[in-house]
Amino acid sequence: MNAMTELVACYHCGQAAAEGGRWQAQVKGEMRSMCCPGCAAAAQAIADAGLDDYYDSRSGYAAPADAADAPALQMYDELGLDGDAVFTVEGLRCAACVWLIERRVAALPGVASAVLNVATERLHVRWDSAVCRPSRIIAALRGIGYTAYPYDATRHGAQLERARKALMRRLFVAGLSMMQVMMYAVPVYLANDGTMDADMTALMGWASFLLTLPAVSYCAWPFLRGAWMDLRRGLPGMDVPVALGILAAFIGSAVSLVRGEGEVWFDSITMFVFLLLGSRWLELDARRKAARALEGLQHAVPATAQRLSGWPAPCEPETIAAARLQPGDVILVAPGQTVAADGVILAGQTEVDLALLTGESRTRAVGPGEQLPGGAVNVAQAVTVRVESCAADSTLAMLVRLSERAGQDKPRLAQWADRVGAWFVVVLLVLTGAVFAFWHAVYPARAWPAAIAVLVVSCPCALSLATPTALAAALERLLRHGVLAVKPHVLETLERSTHVVFDKTGTLTRGRPALQDTVALELLDDVACLRIAVALEAGNAHPLAQALREALDGSAAAPLAAQEVENVVGQGIAGEVAGLRYRLGSAAFVAALAGSPPPLGSVPGATTIWLGSAGRWLARFDLVDALRPEAADLVRELQARGKTVLLLSGDDEEAVRAVADELGIRDARGRQLPQDKLDAVRTLQAQGAVVAMVGDGINDAAVLSGADVSFAMGQGAQLAQLHADCVLLGAGAALGDRGLAPLAEALRTAGACVRVIRQNLGWAMLYNLVAIPAAASGLLNPWLSGLGMAGSSALVVLNALRLRREG
Repeated sequence: MNAMTELVACYHCGQAAAEGGRWQAQVKGEMRSMCCPGCAAAAQAIADAGLDDYYDSRSGYAAPADAADAPALQMYDELGLDGDAVFTVEGLRCAACVWLIERRVAALPGVASAVLNVATERLHVRWDSAVCRPSRIIAALRGIGYTAYPYDATRHGAQLERARKALMRRLFVAGLSMMQVMMYAVPVYLANDGTMDADMTALMGWASFLLTLPAVSYCAWPFLRGAWMDLRRGLPGMDVPVALGILAAFIGSAVSLVRGEGEVWFDSITMFVFLLLGSRWLELDARRKAARALEGLQHAVPATAQRLSGWPAPCEPETIAAARLQPGDVILVAPGQTVAADGVILAGQTEVDLALLTGESRTRAVGPGEQLPGGAVNVAQAVTVRVESCAADSTLAMLVRLSERAGQDKPRLAQWADRVGAWFVVVLLVLTGAVFAFWHAVYPARAWPAAIAVLVVSCPCALSLATPTALAAALERLLRHGVLAVKPHVLETLERSTHVVFDKTGTLTRGRPALQDTVALELLDDVACLRIAVALEAGNAHPLAQALREALDGSAAAPLAAQEVENVVGQGIAGEVAGLRYRLGSAAFVAALAGSPPPLGSVPGATTIWLGSAGRWLARFDLVDALRPEAADLVRELQARGKTVLLLSGDDEEAVRAVADELGIRDARGRQLPQDKLDAVRTLQAQGAVVAMVGDGINDAAVLSGADVSFAMGQGAQLAQLHADCVLLGAGAALGDRGLAPLAEALRTAGACVRVIRQNLGWAMLYNLVAIPAAASGLLNPWLSGLGMAGSSALVVLNALRLRREG
């Protein structure tokens, strides 16, 4: 530090700071010197929140921010979070927390949007990387008392599990305290005819007081601490009325106990704390289950890669985490493995399945010098690949990022609930003061119990939990059925949609080959030829080989075994079955063994595979892109729900009309360019229709963006998935190949979710409209008020959790 630099006291914590130094914050219109970036962030957060008067009313300096946090925060800037990320926020309690956090983060320079989901504890932030950095977002959250870090499924799950165990311990102590206090309270209630003398009544009261102390000091600590933090921020949340109710009842009971006159509510206090903790445990359990719902997608990303550190010299492959791959690394991709990152083939020839990237059913032969995209599956032989981008940019990694964004934004019902809940507590505190003043003037003995009852009976938490718990439960249910809802409006909009538009190839059809016909050419029958073909293709991951195996499985015929199998990339397979040499593949490849051209021509629109032996043509296998078996049922269900189904495809009119006739779709149009599809959707919207679009290809990206709600197939093109509101993952390996079946489940879940949200919001509003006036009029005592408040929250959570069990 320069010797001429003048040292002053840090405006926030009082420690030494440089006058006009590096760290400053603008408080009360003036630049104040700070000792470290932590204090600067905290002071600026207080000032930005409009709480500058804190520095006038404080009795001492704030606890110093740890300067060691500065480099730790700066490390978050090196994680590659480029303008769009999800953060985990710990310590959420109600809609007031949501309102404060969103307002604080959105006020940061460069932040475009900040949306918090209280059910999953995830904050989705979009920002301008040239102006704002992740470290500043995290510092701002810490400055207002919340722990935050970039979302990590493992860390977030572990944190929720720790919180659940801690809450369970408090719940156990509260339950034990409640039962013991009730043992002393019941005899006093039963002896109100004067049969118990004053000394025994006092003894019962002091015993109840001692047993209530753990409930107030330990079990209720999360509510007391939360209320104190809310008051320090100047924004009272749900914990404020809860804490005031507990403290008011406890202090009032203690005063009555010391004086020997008046009512005591130790039994009500312990029961209220127990019920409230029970309700919060249900809420936390719902959050924990919602956090686990997306973990299955993590398995889709390759966890490891085989790096060849010494290439091109002979070396053994080294297994490393795929996330550690850097451009320039050389990896070995074995048959059946997914390519961890984009790269270029250095050695080896193979065939790759690009269904995840393009929706294309046919594999592509690739060799040295050709690009190999991350997410492609090697189906033939091992190849050596030079990595050109990190694994985080692969298609599969993109799907995981989509899953992390799922549920971050809010539908309109949730936004309305947050706005109401944010001001609910303030109005409630004003009402409590008015109730106390009224009864103190009219009937002083009732003033204290009535004020406590109003504080305790109110239920802002039920209002704030009504929508997010239902959405979390619905999203978990959708994932179990192979649906990843990326945008918040999916369920609402799908429920009220009037038209559903489908693409054809890869959407209504499988997008991969299926055996349509087997033509035997010599003495062998169809099944015998198929058995030979499957024997040659045993262990081959090629889609055509899979189609042949599926066809043989359907015939219940036993497979044969092949020896000396040779895979000729791009041409076919040769091998011996029962001592005879066979070839299976293209006409030219088989003709070299058969010794003559094939006796029959190919079928238009079909992929033809030939089987032959020395001097003989044995069979022809015709494979086509077959209709998905669930497509017909889905179309009928949509039509039964009153929705109009359309088919828009880039294929020729004849092929499109054939599919439409088979499915019962009246409006089908072929030769549709991307702009034609978008124009058709916009025309429907101009007529008042709410349009849902289902597609899988790159040419569907524009119309997926233009539709009111859109669904992309999980094995479709990456561009289509990025523009869709929802991804149908039913074709993923982890979920089984269910194609369009998840869309039918999405329809049912949408209807159930919207009903539950409306039920929850209706119940929360009705409960408060009835319970608060009843408490204010003196009809409810603190015991009944506590039961009602905890029961209302529990009812909302349990009603939402029904969505997990249905379907």
